Amino acid sequence: MITKMTHVCVYVLNQDSAYDFYTKKLGFKVITDAQMDKDARWLTVSPPEQLEFEITLIPIKEGTNFTKSTAKVMEELVKQGTFGFGVFKCNDIFATYEELKAKGVEFTKPPKEEFYGDEALFKDDSGNWFSLVSNRK
Repeated sequence: MITKMTHVCVYVLNQDSAYDFYTKKLGFKVITDAQMDKDARWLTVSPPEQLEFEITLIPIKEGTNFTKSTAKVMEELVKQGTFGFGVFKCNDIFATYEELKAKGVEFTKPPKEEFYGDEALFKDDSGNWFSLVSNRK
Protein backbone atom coordinates (compact mmCIF):
# COMPACT_ATOMS: atom_id res chain seq x y z
CA MET A 1 0.00 0.00 0.00
CA ILE A 2 1.31 3.46 -0.89
CA THR A 3 1.54 5.63 2.21
CA LYS A 4 2.81 8.99 0.96
CA MET A 5 4.52 10.90 -1.82
CA THR A 6 7.96 12.35 -1.09
CA HIS A 7 9.09 13.98 -4.36
CA VAL A 8 7.51 15.70 -7.33
CA CYS A 9 9.18 17.10 -10.44
CA VAL A 10 8.96 20.66 -11.72
CA TYR A 11 10.70 21.20 -15.06
CA VAL A 12 12.75 24.39 -15.17
CA LEU A 13 14.60 26.26 -17.89
CA ASN A 14 17.65 26.96 -15.72
CA GLN A 15 18.47 25.33 -12.36
CA ASP A 16 20.53 28.26 -11.05
CA SER A 17 17.73 30.71 -11.76
CA ALA A 18 15.14 28.29 -10.31
CA TYR A 19 17.32 27.90 -7.19
CA ASP A 20 17.22 31.66 -6.67
CA PHE A 21 13.48 31.92 -7.38
CA TYR A 22 12.40 29.12 -5.06
CA THR A 23 14.75 30.03 -2.21
CA LYS A 24 14.93 33.83 -2.33
CA LYS A 25 11.45 34.69 -3.58
CA LEU A 26 9.33 31.84 -2.23
CA GLY A 27 11.45 31.19 0.86
CA PHE A 28 11.82 27.45 0.26
CA LYS A 29 14.61 25.43 1.85
CA VAL A 30 17.18 23.53 -0.21
CA ILE A 31 17.08 19.87 0.78
CA THR A 32 19.55 18.45 -1.74
CA ASP A 33 21.95 20.17 -4.12
CA ALA A 34 24.33 17.55 -5.44
CA GLN A 35 26.32 17.17 -8.64
CA MET A 36 25.50 13.72 -10.06
CA ASP A 37 27.94 13.80 -12.97
CA LYS A 38 29.42 16.53 -15.17
CA ASP A 39 26.03 17.31 -16.76
CA ALA A 40 23.49 16.43 -14.06
CA ARG A 41 22.60 18.11 -10.78
CA TRP A 42 20.03 16.81 -8.27
CA LEU A 43 18.32 19.88 -6.79
CA THR A 44 15.36 19.66 -4.44
CA VAL A 45 13.57 22.33 -2.41
CA SER A 46 10.71 22.26 0.09
CA PRO A 47 8.30 24.70 1.66
CA PRO A 48 9.74 25.57 5.10
CA GLU A 49 6.92 23.85 6.99
CA GLN A 50 6.86 20.70 4.83
CA LEU A 51 10.47 19.53 4.59
CA GLU A 52 9.46 15.90 4.01
CA PHE A 53 7.98 16.83 0.61
CA GLU A 54 10.66 17.68 -1.95
CA ILE A 55 10.19 19.50 -5.24
CA THR A 56 12.82 18.30 -7.68
CA LEU A 57 13.85 21.10 -10.04
CA ILE A 58 14.71 19.25 -13.25
CA PRO A 59 16.32 21.18 -16.10
CA ILE A 60 14.95 20.77 -19.60
CA LYS A 61 17.95 19.93 -21.74
CA GLU A 62 19.07 17.40 -24.27
CA GLY A 63 20.67 14.38 -22.67
CA THR A 64 19.55 11.56 -20.42
CA ASN A 65 15.91 12.64 -20.15
CA PHE A 66 15.22 14.34 -23.46
CA THR A 67 16.10 14.15 -27.12
CA LYS A 68 16.94 17.49 -28.73
CA SER A 69 13.47 17.78 -30.29
CA THR A 70 11.67 16.76 -27.09
CA ALA A 71 13.67 19.27 -25.05
CA LYS A 72 12.71 22.04 -27.49
CA VAL A 73 8.99 21.17 -27.26
CA MET A 74 9.12 20.89 -23.44
CA GLU A 75 10.93 24.20 -23.14
CA GLU A 76 8.27 25.97 -25.21
CA LEU A 77 5.42 24.38 -23.23
CA VAL A 78 6.93 25.48 -19.93
CA LYS A 79 7.69 29.01 -21.20
CA GLN A 80 4.06 29.37 -22.32
CA GLY A 81 2.79 28.33 -18.90
CA THR A 82 0.99 25.30 -20.31
CA PHE A 83 2.91 22.54 -18.57
CA GLY A 84 3.56 22.95 -14.84
CA PHE A 85 0.96 23.32 -12.13
CA GLY A 86 0.76 23.00 -8.35
CA VAL A 87 -1.11 24.32 -5.33
CA PHE A 88 0.59 25.97 -2.36
CA LYS A 89 -1.18 26.89 0.88
CA CYS A 90 -0.53 29.87 3.12
CA ASN A 91 -2.07 31.26 6.28
CA ASP A 92 -2.83 34.78 5.04
CA ILE A 93 -3.18 35.06 1.26
CA PHE A 94 -3.30 38.85 1.24
CA ALA A 95 -0.07 39.26 3.25
CA THR A 96 1.66 36.48 1.29
CA TYR A 97 0.53 37.99 -2.01
CA GLU A 98 1.99 41.39 -1.06
CA GLU A 99 5.23 39.83 0.23
CA LEU A 100 5.79 37.75 -2.91
CA LYS A 101 4.80 40.57 -5.24
CA ALA A 102 7.34 42.84 -3.52
CA LYS A 103 10.00 40.17 -4.20
CA GLY A 104 9.17 40.23 -7.91
CA VAL A 105 6.92 37.17 -8.19
CA GLU A 106 4.65 37.55 -11.23
CA PHE A 107 0.98 37.03 -10.38
CA THR A 108 -1.54 36.33 -13.12
CA LYS A 109 -4.49 36.57 -10.73
CA PRO A 110 -4.64 38.61 -7.52
CA PRO A 111 -6.32 37.08 -4.45
CA LYS A 112 -9.96 36.37 -5.13
CA GLU A 113 -12.67 34.63 -3.16
CA GLU A 114 -13.50 31.23 -4.66
CA PHE A 115 -15.83 28.47 -3.44
CA TYR A 116 -12.85 26.53 -1.98
CA GLY A 117 -11.10 29.49 -0.32
CA ASP A 118 -9.16 32.56 -1.35
CA GLU A 119 -6.84 32.03 -4.34
CA ALA A 120 -4.17 33.86 -6.31
CA LEU A 121 -2.19 32.53 -9.29
CA PHE A 122 1.51 33.08 -9.95
CA LYS A 123 4.28 31.87 -12.25
CA ASP A 124 7.80 30.77 -11.43
CA ASP A 125 10.79 32.09 -13.37
CA SER A 126 10.42 29.32 -15.99
CA GLY A 127 6.71 29.85 -16.69
CA ASN A 128 5.19 27.08 -14.52
CA TRP A 129 2.05 28.34 -12.84
CA PHE A 130 0.86 27.74 -9.31
CA SER A 131 -2.21 28.37 -7.25
CA LEU A 132 -1.75 30.03 -3.85
CA VAL A 133 -4.67 29.38 -1.52
CA SER A 134 -5.72 30.06 2.03
CA ASN A 135 -8.82 28.84 3.79
CA ARG A 136 -11.26 31.39 5.08
CA LYS A 137 -11.54 31.71 8.83
